[in-house]
Amino acid sequence: MSDLSWLPRESGLKDHHLWSEDMFSTEAPGVMYEKKPISDPQGNTVDGLYSAWVTLNNPRQYNSYTTEMVKAIIAGFHRASADSSVVACVFTAMGDKAFCTGGNTKEYAEYYASRPNEYGLYMDLFNAMVDTILFCKKPTICRVNGMRVAGGQEIGMACDIAISSDLAIFGQAGPKHGSAPDGGSSDFLPWMLPMELAMWNCVSCEMWSAYKMYRLGLISKCVPVIKADGKWVRNPGVITDAYVADGDLVYGEYKTGDAAKEARAYLKTAQTDFELLDKEVDKILWTYTNLFPGCLIKSVEGIRLKKKFFWDQAKVINRHWLAANMAGEAFLGFNAFNTKKITGQDTIDFIEYRKRLAAGDPMDTALMAAVLGKPKD
Repeated sequence: MSDLSWLPRESGLKDHHLWSEDMFSTEAPGVMYEKKPISDPQGNTVDGLYSAWVTLNNPRQYNSYTTEMVKAIIAGFHRASADSSVVACVFTAMGDKAFCTGGNTKEYAEYYASRPNEYGLYMDLFNAMVDTILFCKKPTICRVNGMRVAGGQEIGMACDIAISSDLAIFGQAGPKHGSAPDGGSSDFLPWMLPMELAMWNCVSCEMWSAYKMYRLGLISKCVPVIKADGKWVRNPGVITDAYVADGDLVYGEYKTGDAAKEARAYLKTAQTDFELLDKEVDKILWTYTNLFPGCLIKSVEGIRLKKKFFWDQAKVINRHWLAANMAGEAFLGFNAFNTKKITGQDTIDFIEYRKRLAAGDPMDTALMAAVLGKPKD
């Protein structure tokens, strides 16, 4: 017999998904999962091959992720990973204001603050979310449709490639709001930026433009998303001409003074269009489609291993510190941010806090009341 047809074989495909599609929802807040056909450069779709889109759907809260959304993100990346018809996974969000601003501050302040054990359980889910992105057996693309801040910056950096709207801003919020960027930024940034810039980005809580991050190599490309009179308009609030002033390259820095005011006024009424952003995503997807899938993912994971190495060293111990911190500075920071509509300020009184620590005051309700803002009349 010249063939192997006589060998016993099972027919059909097994289901390797851990979660059903019930994990996903088109209702906000939630996470959507969608398979989109791969398109060639002429716009023709390819039968049977897809990109998997994991989309954060909480635009009213700048796509911050709740506990349930974290579970759905894990499910989404696992589903993409286990689907042989999927070429790559695209991680994005609804709206044009934010990709993600991190954990849901309302949930942090009103539930997890002062509950360290509960937050430790939440951090187990968060770590699993980053792990699932890093372990996805498909290349991952972060489609940055708006601000990528704090935990949003961290889960975005866990992806392999980032393509951004030029209106997006990037940065951390931890030390200003009661935490530390230990959900990935302190691990990933030193790989993606020069060491001192990684340090400053981690601790300063400055927001950097998409153009600056492109110049520094944190993202692969940024494209305009404002269209006026049929023409693309670059972010008017950012200097997009490369020149040197006072010895510094100012490309990608934010404008100041009257120019900044004019830009803000323009942006209030500007219409966004993500056509160019989606074209860039499609280019990457088409490149991936025309590569050997086994060789592709091995190449991707060979690069990922460097990020994963430092992430794996710190993620467990960071989990415990972040949990313990929920009884102290995180309680103050998250509650200050969550009550800004009541007090008019989103941070504590840092000067008063430092003075009380220097005097040896205990971390009690009297100290907390003294440094948190007071309700406005």
